[in-house]
Amino acid sequence: QVQLVESGGGLVQAGGSLRLSCAASGRAFRDYHMGWFRQALGKEREFVVAISRTGITTTYADSVKGRFTISKDNAKTSVYLRMNSLKPEDTAIYYCAATTTWPITVSSAGYWGQGTQVTVSS
Repeated sequence: QVQLVESGGGLVQAGGSLRLSCAASGRAFRDYHMGWFRQALGKEREFVVAISRTGITTTYADSVKGRFTISKDNAKTSVYLRMNSLKPEDTAIYYCAATTTWPITVSSAGYWGQGTQVTVSS
């Protein structure tokens, strides 16, 4: 059992950067694989990036490779998403998710945060 709360979203100009945070409750944080997903208005929720429970394995969607970086801090029971070189097409609600299975997908994710809005202006 884990609860997730995202923060750090906002309005940014194209080419700018944002750092999203996902604070997780529960002392079993280290047992969960974590991921970030996003959903633009009128579109399906899509995978962005994931990190394994050990922090050793990471996977990125092709659309964000080289621009986004996921990291985790077990001591703070938090996961972060650093987003650089933002584009208008990155505009979406960003959700963090947790699961005990790998890989983490929209279908397999057991827990979701409430989401944080990221808007990139052109």
